[in-house]
Amino acid sequence: MTEQAPAPAPRGPHSELLTARRTLRSLWDDLFRHAAVRRTLPPLPLPGRLGRTAARLLPDGSPAGLAVSYALAGLAVLVLAAAAYTTEMGDFTISWQGRAHVPLVILPPVLATVRPLLGWWASLLLTWLQASWYVDSGAWPWTNAGLAAQVLVLLAVALTAPVRVTAGVWSFTVLAGFVLAGALPNPTGSSDELTLAVASLAVLVTTVLLRAWYDSRRQVVAQTAVTAIERSRRTVLEERTTIARELHDVVAHHMSVVAIQAEAAPYRVTDPPPELTRAFATIRENAVAALTELRRILGVVRAAEEDAPDAPQPTLALLDSLLDGVRGAGLPVEKAVTGAVRELAPGVELSAYRIVQEALSNALRHAPGSTARVELSYVLGGLGLRVVNGPPTGPVPPSPGAGHGLTGMRERVTMLGGELVAGPTEDGGWETTAFLPAAPAAPAGETEGAA
Repeated sequence: MTEQAPAPAPRGPHSELLTARRTLRSLWDDLFRHAAVRRTLPPLPLPGRLGRTAARLLPDGSPAGLAVSYALAGLAVLVLAAAAYTTEMGDFTISWQGRAHVPLVILPPVLATVRPLLGWWASLLLTWLQASWYVDSGAWPWTNAGLAAQVLVLLAVALTAPVRVTAGVWSFTVLAGFVLAGALPNPTGSSDELTLAVASLAVLVTTVLLRAWYDSRRQVVAQTAVTAIERSRRTVLEERTTIARELHDVVAHHMSVVAIQAEAAPYRVTDPPPELTRAFATIRENAVAALTELRRILGVVRAAEEDAPDAPQPTLALLDSLLDGVRGAGLPVEKAVTGAVRELAPGVELSAYRIVQEALSNALRHAPGSTARVELSYVLGGLGLRVVNGPPTGPVPPSPGAGHGLTGMRERVTMLGGELVAGPTEDGGWETTAFLPAAPAAPAGETEGAA
């Protein structure tokens, strides 16, 4: 029987009033209690080369676009001061008011670059002072420069404060303009409160939309970076998990052989001494205990993977089948073997097979249209591998890769105490060379005889 979702709680008769009260209280806190909060202008996004150049010129850790943002703010204040001085100094009939006009006009925008709401309150005070003074500039209750300063202050608020604060500041500014226009005598006969409302609304809406777009774009970039890092970590973890699973299979096999041979060895000797029987019994008990501990620790690796392979692990005996499959995929491969071919330890055989497999897979992905050569060198101390491919040719572009195959190969070689060198060749191809130290695997008859 399907459970039904609980019905929404009925809204009380005063729920709308409570919501409005909470909204007004939050706006009150933002505009009054937190008016002096320091807010930094957002850094201006710069193109790649310009951003890197600016980052080198700034101290470590400083955003390159932040200096550009404050440089543009300083330029706007200088232009505003020059405009106020050249166009409006003669409009004030009282000399001290004229001398104080330019500093009062530029003070709110300067203050708004570090404390936007405090700069906004200062701009409202400046509006009241200028509306109280007689000015014949053709604009009232703001002067022309005061109107531009008010828009700059609102722009700083929109760039640094939440949208609800920006809406509250704009509404309060428009309301203050209409109140001043109705309460104070208008010496010019015309008022610009409607002009400020329309102009500032257009600037604020554009700024809020651009800010939302920039924030979403920055979040996408950050999420993409995090996804790439997680993908890289997951790829490395999967490769290590594969190695751990294969190591578990190889070691568990040999520990099982040791336990079986230790149990059967006393029966191969006629009238074995009690000391020999106890010694083999101890060997078997230790082997079984080690095998149990190994399965407890590493067996979870296989249990955690539902698609873990059930077939025996590949060896160099299956290398020809691997090369046939690579040729069928479109990569011509040559094979060369030097030295006396012999059976090596299972771990060495498996690691050699995987290294060749990964090197050829990289050639298929990163060098389409090339040719490859696989060389096996059986020497006294182990096995040498060399896989080399030419540069990519043909119309198919190389596939991008994270480069974790080399990490897996190095981990396999390090596990066996060998060496690996991988890098580009002079003709633009790629060469992978490895040496795996190993002793030949002892035949079963020799092992039983030793037991």
